[in-house]
Amino acid sequence: MAHSNEKTTSDKQPDVQNKLNNDPKQSIYKELMWQGLWKNNPGVVQLLGLCPLLAVTNTATNALGLGIATTAVLVTSNTVISLLRHHIPATLRIPIFVMIIASLVTCVQLLMNAYTYEVYLSLGIFIPLIVTNCNIIGRAEAFASKNKITHSAFDGLMMGLGFSCVLMILGATREVLAQGTVFDGIQTLLGGWAAFLTVHIYHSETRFLLAALPPGAFIIMGIIIAIKNTIDEKIDTKR
Repeated sequence: MAHSNEKTTSDKQPDVQNKLNNDPKQSIYKELMWQGLWKNNPGVVQLLGLCPLLAVTNTATNALGLGIATTAVLVTSNTVISLLRHHIPATLRIPIFVMIIASLVTCVQLLMNAYTYEVYLSLGIFIPLIVTNCNIIGRAEAFASKNKITHSAFDGLMMGLGFSCVLMILGATREVLAQGTVFDGIQTLLGGWAAFLTVHIYHSETRFLLAALPPGAFIIMGIIIAIKNTIDEKIDTKR
């Protein structure tokens, strides 16, 4: 399973270092930002981590909670693996990567249990399942294990933000269609001060239940991917 994830991610991830060698004036941070947020976005391009992405994004609050947790694990795992990359045997790299990621996910899970308990209950099993997120293992193998700490940490940040953006768009869309609100219950994640962020767009006795159910998530996700592909086609046409 790990080998399959490694191959898929490596095939879809451009060799950033080669691109920089061909264009020395290009900033690696600019390239990593472009890859993570748009061109190689893990949610709508690589299509990694779809299980939690589709399962818990019934509200923008849950989407934000999972996005923060995933981004934190991506940044810290990339940093630790890059720091230890010269000391990790090649034959044992995948098991070691999984152990490092599992330890970090456990820390995040305990922190969420302590400080954001209601969101922790809403996300449920999908917090520990971050360990098996193909995106995190893929970034560890394809980038962090081959690059220095600062670049690896920034790569994890951009990939995490790209994934979080997709989570937020999907979660907000589903919440608006199903409940007529955005960021309902945000105070359970950010504290009482954030209650003002909840927006009530419309009030209705009937709810669009399809948006709140997994099939609705698949449909909306397909629309998001289609919109991105259309934008990419228009950009390529103008070049």
